[in-house]
Amino acid sequence: MSGSELPYCGAPPVPGSVVWNTDPILAAVLIACAALYAIGVRRKPVGYREQALFWSGWLLTALALVSPLCNLSVALFSARIGQHVILTTLAAPLLVLGRVERVFSVLPSSRSRDEFAFGAIGHALAVVVFAIVMWAWHVPALYDLTFRSTLVYWTMHATFIGAALLLWFAALRSADSIGTIFAALIATMLQMSLLGAWLTFAGRPLFAAHADTTLPWGFSQLQDQQLGGLIMWVIGGFFLTAGALVVLADYLLRESGPVVRRVSL
Repeated sequence: MSGSELPYCGAPPVPGSVVWNTDPILAAVLIACAALYAIGVRRKPVGYREQALFWSGWLLTALALVSPLCNLSVALFSARIGQHVILTTLAAPLLVLGRVERVFSVLPSSRSRDEFAFGAIGHALAVVVFAIVMWAWHVPALYDLTFRSTLVYWTMHATFIGAALLLWFAALRSADSIGTIFAALIATMLQMSLLGAWLTFAGRPLFAAHADTTLPWGFSQLQDQQLGGLIMWVIGGFFLTAGALVVLADYLLRESGPVVRRVSL
């Protein structure tokens, strides 16, 4: 994907002119990942539940990148934030639960596919990597650069998706203590909420890329930025907290299972 004068997702749209992303290279990558996963689960089967979770995550990823949300994110900061929340807090955990590492099963290696795909990463490192990626791409100069360079745009998305997969892999597929896992997700929620609060209460527009693109949608640039901050703060924080609570509930159910069975006997 080469750079161009227009942002990767097209010209900033106005109401009634939002378009789908028809990039054939992106479509080919999405289809290739789907095909590799299908081959992978034939070689090393997983349950129907895991497959359903993977395909749900794959569909959300495709919609976030291909749907009119891509084009809308050129005009609205809040749409870009919504896109990132979908990718990092919804699609990523679904992909991890669906055994996304099966995509790599065609690679010639005797090592564990899980190890090859993600490596051994501690919860603290996963949290730090995700936080660095999240904050770095909201530095105004770097954020604005994603609208002028397709390479930088896809570097942003690749690092967001990669960091999110590492985080959720550490949280959902780890044998570490439940306290460590719970703390990792809550710490991530807190840093994301802090970033969202900064965006909400900054008091002035931070991103030159949206200086002339929000008014046709009924927002001032500052209002759009505040909405984006709230989406990250409230909705992103909600999904991360929900993930932490699901992990905790699953642990408590597994721990109480034998006791319940003994009492029933």
